[in-house]
Amino acid sequence: MNIFQIKKHLKKRWRRWRRAIWTASAFCLIAVMAWMGLPLSDQMEKLMAREPMAIETLGKWREAAPDADHAWLLELDEDKSRIVHLTKIYTCGEESSVLGIMTPVEITALMKDHPAWEGRLGAGGDVWIEEKIDGLSDTCKTRGYIGLDKDGNLTLFDGPPKKEKVIRTFFQMDVEMMESALPAEVIQQLQQGIRIQDVEEYNSVLSTFSDFAIEPSERVMQQDEE
Repeated sequence: MNIFQIKKHLKKRWRRWRRAIWTASAFCLIAVMAWMGLPLSDQMEKLMAREPMAIETLGKWREAAPDADHAWLLELDEDKSRIVHLTKIYTCGEESSVLGIMTPVEITALMKDHPAWEGRLGAGGDVWIEEKIDGLSDTCKTRGYIGLDKDGNLTLFDGPPKKEKVIRTFFQMDVEMMESALPAEVIQQLQQGIRIQDVEEYNSVLSTFSDFAIEPSERVMQQDEE
């Protein structure tokens, strides 16, 4: 092999190495940008388009990379399966379940099929996903009551208020003001618990009694007087 053939061989090898190094560096850069929630600029895309291998890399990245809301998927280890939890957050109530043990590929596909879902990687390594639903959970449909707890807070109960099985506390009520403004039968109904059967009724009850909610500043004044 003469000197010219050697130079030609080295030049071809260098071009191959340059493309490999450039592509690996570009992929690392856009991975970091996606993890930080930063979009690729037009200048970056034009620069990548100059290299044939970079064009292929960019195309694969656009197809597989998660959006900013799902950037946590980049934290998943390629060879580690994880337990996936799903929490359905209803207008009234919550329901939790375990979807099973999934690989990173399966988790990514799941989130891609449900873009409205929100997820995160927990401290223990499990994946926690939330789905928000406009409606009532089964618990609210069958046993949901809104009433007053012993401290005068408007509260959602699992069953009548007397059972004291609290699902959610909304706000503290000005009971004296409410008793002077509303009919006695309404007050009695609230104390016994108002049965919630649909979203419209749920929102209506909250809207009605929110007029008697104590503002944070008023609570401080009452505590000082006590």
